[in-house]
Amino acid sequence: MGVASASTHDIEFRSVSKTYGAVTAVSDINLNVPKGAFMALLGPSGCGKTTCLRMIGGFEQPTSGDVLIDGRTMNGVPAYRRPVNMVFQQYALFPHFNVEQNVAYGLKQMRPRIPSAEISRRAGEALEMVRLGGFGARRIHEMSGGQQQRVALARAIVNRPSVLLLDEPLAALDKKLRSAMQIELQTLQRELGITFVLVTHDQEEALSMSDFVCVMSAGSIRQIGRPQEIYDHPNELFVADFVGKTNRIDATLEPDGKTVRLGDGSALAVSARPGVMPGPVTVALRPEAIRLERKAAAAGGLGGTVTHRIFLGSSAEYSVEVAGLGDVLVTADRKTMTESDLVEPGEKVALVFDPAATHIFQRSVD
Repeated sequence: MGVASASTHDIEFRSVSKTYGAVTAVSDINLNVPKGAFMALLGPSGCGKTTCLRMIGGFEQPTSGDVLIDGRTMNGVPAYRRPVNMVFQQYALFPHFNVEQNVAYGLKQMRPRIPSAEISRRAGEALEMVRLGGFGARRIHEMSGGQQQRVALARAIVNRPSVLLLDEPLAALDKKLRSAMQIELQTLQRELGITFVLVTHDQEEALSMSDFVCVMSAGSIRQIGRPQEIYDHPNELFVADFVGKTNRIDATLEPDGKTVRLGDGSALAVSARPGVMPGPVTVALRPEAIRLERKAAAAGGLGGTVTHRIFLGSSAEYSVEVAGLGDVLVTADRKTMTESDLVEPGEKVALVFDPAATHIFQRSVD
């Protein structure tokens, strides 16, 4: 199983690549997941996140590099010999077993054999942990989607793995139930104190549930950090674009690093990071960082006409057409506004924002 080494990480990827013929699914990834952390692998379809999860679980082997769990190299170690369990998107429950039999299945396969009374006790404990105590005799078809998801979780934790892998486990649930299960998963992870690795393409799910987010694209890691860091301080335009909503404005950064020129020659005050050079840039600006004012834009500001308003209950989203830039998205939190503050389509507005809210990225010009 490899030589153990002292490690503060439950999972380590050391220069890991995975290819399928001429296709590279994962390219030279280095990743550390701290013990007891909740890590989300986030990215679009085909970015390599599920391949990484499967290499942790032993369902795939790296083409090059090393995958370690608790300081032990796992290369070549089959899935059933790893201290890992996995919850699949479709749950993969046995329809001909009742709930307790589903949960106990893995325990019955263990060698040396576990006494039946111990298996029943541990299955009951696992069901209690996922708030399904007393449901052991139920048939799977009698359980709701959320309950089936809990059964799958109980089956995955009953043999006390070091790492729990979650492959988009909430994708089949409706929005309200998905939100409830996000809280359940966070609570369960804290109670168990084991490492969770979640694969998802849902940015809200990744940001709301995890301690750390690993954003991936085209088989590579683009940024790793805490959710707030990823959202507030994206290190590249892809991350700013993929995580949350972002307005993109092409401009030219002046030598002072505090001003950009738009295509029409007008100026905007911004706050460029160190290392961003004067020249072509893209300004990324979150919709919620913009405030609408019923007045013409001042010199050095943006002005436009509201074309659409979408009422979202707790907030309102506006699309503002700005000459030379196109549509700019603005989100207004209704806690800070009264009904009379709602701007109507057709109104002229100024778009006001703090220069510190801008993210400036170098832009190549073909």
